[in-house]
Amino acid sequence: MRKFWLVFAQTATVCLAALFVVSTLRPDLLGWNARGTVVTIKEPQAEPATNRVASFSEAAQKAMPAVVNISTTKEVKLSRHPLMEDPVFRYFFGDQLGAQTQKSTNLGSGVIVSEKGYILTNSHVVEAADEIEVALSDARRARARVVGSDPDTDLAVLKVDLPRLPAITFGHPEQARVGDVVLAIGNPYGFGSTVTLGIVSALGRSNLPINIPFQNYIQTDAAVNPGNSGGALVDISGNLLGINSSIYSSTGSYVGISFAIPATVAKGVLEQIVQHGAVTRGWIGVAAQDITNEIAESFKLTGARGALISEVLNGSPADKGGVKPGDILIAVNGRSVTDSAAMLTLISALQPGQQAQLKVIRDRRETALLVTVGRRPRPAQAQQE
Repeated sequence: MRKFWLVFAQTATVCLAALFVVSTLRPDLLGWNARGTVVTIKEPQAEPATNRVASFSEAAQKAMPAVVNISTTKEVKLSRHPLMEDPVFRYFFGDQLGAQTQKSTNLGSGVIVSEKGYILTNSHVVEAADEIEVALSDARRARARVVGSDPDTDLAVLKVDLPRLPAITFGHPEQARVGDVVLAIGNPYGFGSTVTLGIVSALGRSNLPINIPFQNYIQTDAAVNPGNSGGALVDISGNLLGINSSIYSSTGSYVGISFAIPATVAKGVLEQIVQHGAVTRGWIGVAAQDITNEIAESFKLTGARGALISEVLNGSPADKGGVKPGDILIAVNGRSVTDSAAMLTLISALQPGQQAQLKVIRDRRETALLVTVGRRPRPAQAQQE
């Protein structure tokens, strides 16, 4: 009996010890454990790609390395002290209180478009800059030089000398549709590489109240702020659709309307600047306005199409070719003119010295005129197209 009791005691002791260990380390194994003392967390299971929430991470990761931050520095002359205009004061003190200068800095963005170091940005970002520094997403920095600029489109081309540069892939903005999802990538307020999301709000936007003659913008509601200028507008595949250029705002900050220069326009400017150092455009010397329904009715036109020639510059190619104020230009070399912006685009695409056939409506009859295209003057001089 004594031996049986010893075996029972030892067995009970072992069982109690085991129960203590289990209740301490794995209380979930005990079915009688008090409720609320164990919290079960559900771990997510791998879902099919078709069931995942939409993400544009891949597009962002593809395009971001090609978008750079640009900082510029230029010397700004301070106004002279009024006493410096006094000849007696200048006689005694010389020019030591004369015109002084201070450094002004500006921030913007740019897009690497070639592994050879070419970068597209806005001309207003680098205008009159004495020094330009480019910062890449991999923390590399380099001085950049201006290869050329085109204020007519607000584009400029920079060049840096660095190896292994990540160039962006050009997309097809002509295939873009209103409602397409887009990403804006840039350097807002100097915060570094930043991605914002929006959609294409409108295409072919022109007649904006800015001093840029060639306007054919992609409008978007992706957030664009000061410092984003010159950055990339990309599609959901990370391909370049446009160069962010300006915003519409009463405060200077984003209010939901932003504009980008189409990549096709930027590509044409890039090629001309790299090859020739500047952009050459055709010019005939006219000023024009859109045909409204009222103008169409007064001219007895069947529809509001074409561009009304409001002024012809004396001695210009158009003047020599017989174009007169009041003519309605409806075609250039067989290509239809829908409005004054289309006319500007068609004429600027012509080469200086080339002969162009203009089809105009004069006295309700169509007339063909032959004009020898001239070279478009620099922006400060060009008042007519």
